[in-house]
This record gives sequence, C-alpha cells and structure tokens, in this order.
Amino acid sequence: MKEASDWTVPKWPFLLGNAGLIAAAAAVIYKAAHPISQTEVILATASVALGALFGCLPFILEYRATKKLVEVNAVTTVAAQLHDLKKYSAQIATATDQWARVQEITQGGAEKTTAAAREIADRMAGEIREFNEFQVKLNDTEKGALRLEVEKLRRTEGDWLQVGARILDHIFALHNAAARSGQPELAEQIGQFQNACRDAARRVGLTPFAAEPGEKFDAERHRAHGQENPPAESVAAETLAPGLTFQGRLIRPALVRLRDGNPAVESPGTETLPEPASEQAPAIPATETAAATSPADAAQEQDQLTLGAD
Repeated sequence: MKEASDWTVPKWPFLLGNAGLIAAAAAVIYKAAHPISQTEVILATASVALGALFGCLPFILEYRATKKLVEVNAVTTVAAQLHDLKKYSAQIATATDQWARVQEITQGGAEKTTAAAREIADRMAGEIREFNEFQVKLNDTEKGALRLEVEKLRRTEGDWLQVGARILDHIFALHNAAARSGQPELAEQIGQFQNACRDAARRVGLTPFAAEPGEKFDAERHRAHGQENPPAESVAAETLAPGLTFQGRLIRPALVRLRDGNPAVESPGTETLPEPASEQAPAIPATETAAATSPADAAQEQDQLTLGAD
C-alpha cells in the first residue's frame, strides 16, 4: 500500500507561473495609456485569472492524486480481503468437513457407548439378581443352621433339665430318708446339702417347690399320689417329690400324698414331713414307714412325668 506522501505534486513551478502572470497583468496595467482600454483590461484580467488557475492547479492535481491513491488502496484492501475471504472459505469448508466427520465418528461412538452402557446395565441387573438370590439362599441356609442350633439347644436344655430334676428328686428323697432315720444331725447335714443344690439350680432358673403340710390341693401345681381326680377340698399331707418351675414356667407339678377324709382319726404316726429347708421332721415308726410310699419310689414315679422342656 502506497502512502499519500508518495503522490505529492511539486508546487513551485505553478506558483512561479502564477507570479509571472500576475506580474504580466501588472505590467500591462502599468504600461497602458490612461484611460485603460478595454483590451488591456481583458488582458490583465485574463493574466490574473490564469495565474490564479496556475496557483490552484497543483492543489487540484494533488487532491486528484490522493483520491486515486485512496481508491487504489481501497481496491487493494478489498482484493486482499477477497483473497483472505477465499482462504477463510477454504478453512470453513475444511472445518465443516472435519465437523461432519467428527459428527459421524461421534454418532457412531455414541451408539457404541449407548450399547455398551445398556450391556453394562443388563449385566449389573443380572449380577444384582444373582446376588439377591445368593443372599436369599444364604439367609435360608443361616436360618436352617440357626434353627438346627436352636433345636440342639432345646434338646440339650431338655436333657439337662431332666438330669437336674432327677438329681433334685433323689436329693429330696435322700433328705426324707435322713429325716425318717431318727438322726437329727444327719438330717441337718442332708438338709444343708439340699439347700445348696437348690440354690445352685435357681441360678439357671430351675426352682423346685413343695406343698406345705395342710396346704389345699391345687390341680395345676399338685399331682395326687394314687388318685386321678381327687376331691376339690383335698388337703396335702406331705410332698413325695418336689415340683419344678423353669424361669417362672411350671414344667412339672409336685407329687403329694393327700390326707384322709377324717383328719380327726388320723394316727400321730402319719404326721406329714415339713419342708427340709425349714426344720427337721420327727422319725416315723418302722411299721408306718413300711406301709407308706418310700421317697425312692416317689422319685422313680415322678421321673416318669414328661417335663415341659422336652
């Protein structure tokens, strides 16, 4: 691009011509006879006008040159811009082509990604379903194992309840035999031993109980020896085998011997035995002891009852 300084017109020749023409007009006016004729006036005026034209001509030429320069520069700029536009058009076409290729690749990749995501989702759903089935089977297996353990514990509990009940029955029979032996010291020692064993059994919830002499017969807590349905007004005379409760639940009633229907004619020898833990009982005569049910037989009979824990 050319600058405006490169198109300047030299002004001094035109200014020199302007000065010469003005000087010529002045000389014509000065040399002419007065009054000045019309011809001389026209010559002087033409000289001045021509000088003025010569003085303005370089500026007019410079203006036109600058205008041409501006037009040439504008055309050059437009041509350069058109060239750049072609280059930009080529770049836009290339970018459009690349964008179309990217869209094709992206569309194919998106479809592949969608298919892969769908496959992963289906696989995860299958794994979740298999995991849930495995959890159900595992829970069933654990429940079965726990149920088996509970059954084993219940059987074990029933076994040691039977063992504990029989041990307490035999200790009770041993205490009754010691009380009937007529040896107070032996009966006291056996009573202490029985109390210690009962305290140990209470720690695991196994509690023996006996009917107090003269206590009213209770069909839920007592079982009459030798009678299926005793009268409602029956009274317990003595306890042949203790009843048992496990953790507050009755598992076996106490085996008791009932008093006769007429207590007034009851012989002194048949006086019932008190609870071993409270006090010692008097010895029973040999004749009456042989007639009464022995504690060992009562314990054997009580062993035949079904425990509630079985």
